[in-house]
Amino acid sequence: MRLAQVVGNVVSTIKDQGYAGQKLMIVDFLSEGGGRTGEEAIVFDAAQAGVGDVVLVTTNGSAASQLLGDRVIADMTICGVVDSVSLDGAVRNYL
Repeated sequence: MRLAQVVGNVVSTIKDQGYAGQKLMIVDFLSEGGGRTGEEAIVFDAAQAGVGDVVLVTTNGSAASQLLGDRVIADMTICGVVDSVSLDGAVRNYL
C-alpha cells in the first residue's frame, strides 16, 4: 500500500460493463517526507475520496477484484481516506 493525494478524476462514457458505476480518480503518490512525487496513476475509488484527499492505495490488484469481481482487470484501488500519519513521533494531519 502507498499514500497518495487525489489530484483529479476520470470520466469515461464508454467502458467495459464490469466498470459501470465505478469511480476512477487520478492520484499522485507521496514521498516519505509527505510531498508529491509526480508519479501519477489512475485508480478505482472504493472509499468515496475527493480531489485533494490524501488516500491509501492498494497496489496489487486484489482489492479491485474484491470491489469489482474477478472479471475486471485493475492494478490499484483507493481503500481509505487518511486523517493523519504518525512517524517517529511527528504527526502530519491531512484533514
